Amino acid sequence: MAKIRLEDYKPIIRTQNFDEIQLLAEKVSGRQMKMVNSTAAGGGVAEILNRLVPLMNELGVHVRWEVIKGSGAFFGVTKAFHNAIHGQKVEITQQMLDIFKETQEANLADMKFDQDVVVIHDPQPVGLIEAKEKSHAKWVWRCHIDSSHPDERVWNFLKDYIVKYDASMFHTPWFAKQLPIPQYFIYPAIDPLSEKNRELTRSEIEAVLKKHKITNDKPIITQISRFDYLKDPVGVIAAYKIVKKSIDCQLILAGGAASDDPEGAQVLAEVLKASEGDKDIHILNLPPFSDFDINALQRASVVVVQKSLREGFGLTVSEALWKAKPVVASAVGGITLQVIHNVTGMLVHSVEGCAYQIRYLLNNPKIAKQMGIYAREHVREKFLMTRLLRNYLLLILTLHHPKEDVIQI
Repeated sequence: MAKIRLEDYKPIIRTQNFDEIQLLAEKVSGRQMKMVNSTAAGGGVAEILNRLVPLMNELGVHVRWEVIKGSGAFFGVTKAFHNAIHGQKVEITQQMLDIFKETQEANLADMKFDQDVVVIHDPQPVGLIEAKEKSHAKWVWRCHIDSSHPDERVWNFLKDYIVKYDASMFHTPWFAKQLPIPQYFIYPAIDPLSEKNRELTRSEIEAVLKKHKITNDKPIITQISRFDYLKDPVGVIAAYKIVKKSIDCQLILAGGAASDDPEGAQVLAEVLKASEGDKDIHILNLPPFSDFDINALQRASVVVVQKSLREGFGLTVSEALWKAKPVVASAVGGITLQVIHNVTGMLVHSVEGCAYQIRYLLNNPKIAKQMGIYAREHVREKFLMTRLLRNYLLLILTLHHPKEDVIQI
């Protein structure tokens, strides 16, 4: 696939937005930035950085992206932290905290921070802030998790690191916490030109269905998510089974595992057990970089589901909305920014509610189609990569004009 450049977005976004990006890029050109997260593939953070970093480099901001190293035990600890920030009750032992600290120290020994801005993504690498004293950089902690009701012990442990940053970044104001540092609210975005979101031909879509032995003779309901308890794939199967009693349909649960998520295999086993005996349930454990297949599966669907129990944002929602698909999703976290109830999709609170709304959309195709039209325009306005690019350029500019109420550009 040919390299995508900023110019390629011109036919998609508003002219004034394109001009704003170029103006901001001129003001911060030559600055250096480092992005650090916990995995190069799998999960929304890696997906965003794979697109954002090349675009920023094209505009003259020299961005280096690094991934921390860690053992299985470390990622087991950070998965527990992740669940705890989402509000789940988890047992955190002193040994777990020691493993976390030891891994931070090992990564600190291997990394240098000589850039102008350092952005650390999520809890896994949060302890790298200990390098700040030897760095001239402005440090920002980026939280991609729904932190509205975190476990107090875990949050306080992480907060001891977070308060040392120059700023923090959350998706929405309701994720924010009481912190003595500035907080920026920037939601994630999808890339409309990526392999996962580009336009496909009918034959391309049908080829993917054939590859996975899925027929197109009955409505397809799909959830695309890694196999994670918080994505509630077993709950999706339960909702589908209710719908199936009155409408002959089929369900696709497609996803994979991230290298920093050790629970994936266990969740997949439970999903397979819940789907036993129904030939219309298709469980696809996709390998990394299956973007083309995911694109086709979403486009083949009549309704896309995102029945998360907790959700920081949920890029799969914007992906489906961009493809003009109505989404039935849980009213949690960042999903509520994307799904406008009865306009771009349906927000639900239970298995039964999910089933009801899926059935409604399958029985009312004209309404579903109109929702899809509204959905695509909603994403065009708020959730495309060019908007996120603009936000990051503004962030760099703001960090280097502290305590100024008005910044002249």
